[in-house]
Amino acid sequence: MKRARLIYNPTAGRELVEKRLPRILDCLEQAGYETSCRATQDQWSAAREAKTAAERGFDAVIAAGGDGTIHEVVNGLASHPHPPKLGILPGGTTNDFARALKLPRDLCKACNIIAAGKTSTIDIGKIGSRYFINVAAAGRITEVTYEAPSRLKTMMGPLAYYAKAIEKLGSLHKPFPIQIKTPRGQWESDILLLIIANSVSVGGFEKLAPSASLSDGLLDVLIIPKTNIPDLLQLAALAYKGEHIYDSRIIYFQTEQLDVDTSEPLKLNLDGEWGGKLAGRFELLPQHLEIFCP
Repeated sequence: MKRARLIYNPTAGRELVEKRLPRILDCLEQAGYETSCRATQDQWSAAREAKTAAERGFDAVIAAGGDGTIHEVVNGLASHPHPPKLGILPGGTTNDFARALKLPRDLCKACNIIAAGKTSTIDIGKIGSRYFINVAAAGRITEVTYEAPSRLKTMMGPLAYYAKAIEKLGSLHKPFPIQIKTPRGQWESDILLLIIANSVSVGGFEKLAPSASLSDGLLDVLIIPKTNIPDLLQLAALAYKGEHIYDSRIIYFQTEQLDVDTSEPLKLNLDGEWGGKLAGRFELLPQHLEIFCP
């Protein structure tokens, strides 16, 4: 019998995963998986559990929770020479990566995708020793995602991010200097936001990187140069419809590698989680993970 390890965040998405756990386990058993499960205990525990599952030869590892849980599980699997197949059960606040995969929000329907057994191999990003599956980003506005308290996200859902954004509104348009180098040239300027995307869905915007693909071997880079708050709000409205990339105020390109440096200490956001300081080489690992998908 095939073996699966279910790693779930008990507080994610208003605690939906824990409420649906018996039905999820039954679905996996019916699909022929002998399934054990483990609730996350602390920061990076999902990564440790995923790494252990890979080392023990599990056939599948299933991440049940939000983008942060998926990020940790990917970091636990990505360094293994033959990682298990990855399943996603979207139980978080925004579920950007699950949306990019077109997974159903209903956890039992998403579990049926895993049970059906169809998979695809996807690219993942890397900077230093850290991996990211959906996005790497920097700028004051990106700090909202990991500064919103977990309990507040459980109670309020996406409204928790809006509440945090309002709190930080005065500092969101403060620019920072950046130097960027790609295989095709280099560039330097003051900017508000840097996004390095692997999928189309980022930060709740379903078309933020509309040309992105999880299997094209390229990172999609979106940059907002220094601007004022009214322009920033206007660009956000355009981004909601996927029309921002045609605006002259936006810089958007694709590359397989990107070197980034800045003279100002700035936090790096990886899949919505704190990823250290912004600096270093961002690269893509093509066809690196096999994942269950519709």
